[in-house]
Amino acid sequence: MIEAADEVAAALAGGGAVVALESTIIAHGLPRPDNARIAREIEAAVREQGAVPATIALLDGTVRVGLSDAQLDAVASRDDVTKLSARDLPLAAARGASGATTVAATAHVAARAGIRVFATGGLGGVHREAICVVCSGVKSILDVPATLERLETLGVGVAGYGTDRFPGFYLADSGHPAPWRLDSPAEVAAALRARDELGVDGALVVANPLDEQLDPELHERVLGEALAAAGAQGIRGRDVTPFLLARFHEQTGGASLRANVRLVLRNAALAGQIAVAAR
Repeated sequence: MIEAADEVAAALAGGGAVVALESTIIAHGLPRPDNARIAREIEAAVREQGAVPATIALLDGTVRVGLSDAQLDAVASRDDVTKLSARDLPLAAARGASGATTVAATAHVAARAGIRVFATGGLGGVHREAICVVCSGVKSILDVPATLERLETLGVGVAGYGTDRFPGFYLADSGHPAPWRLDSPAEVAAALRARDELGVDGALVVANPLDEQLDPELHERVLGEALAAAGAQGIRGRDVTPFLLARFHEQTGGASLRANVRLVLRNAALAGQIAVAAR
């Protein structure tokens, strides 16, 4: 049920650098029709660092590791592409469904495929597989301290990239310290090698702060309004994050969307550098 694109399979077989990319941002995080263009820009950011991008999605019951142009367009445009976490994958695959993979689902599939580095925007969840997740911290619309506690419980390593503060997606500082700090792709690669040599299981989150954050006062005001609206409309579970992101994009005049695109591109580029350094 897992099929790798020829380019991805060849890179993995030859010991090349490969970076996994999630597809939820394409189907549910970015507005149409810009989502397909931005998805290609994210893949290009990985390629510019000398690595092969492997966008992951479920299409008609098959998990695809690396998408063709037509498959990427399908994820970006079809209305039947649902949001899939790791727990949803077997159910959706068995029914021949199509879906965009979340952080947890992408990390799981990437690890199964032998990919060790994964780039995303902000964490909504993370799998315990031995994979390096490059992100801009935890989404600031979520409960950051609770997520950090959960990561610790799961044995997931967390390091700020070039910072002692743990970033919060739209915000460069979530208000919480980063447990560790790494300052270069070489240092991240060394940490990954040390983890393997010591036999320590679990993912490593590399939290890369946004270079130009959203105005904190605007962020707090919009977040409060968006949470109230979600509650009033009965938005629950996996539908909360896309609802809040859409409200942010609307209420900030597109500033949050521009920040979202910028941070994902930065994370994709960093992940490419780490994948090359870790070969």
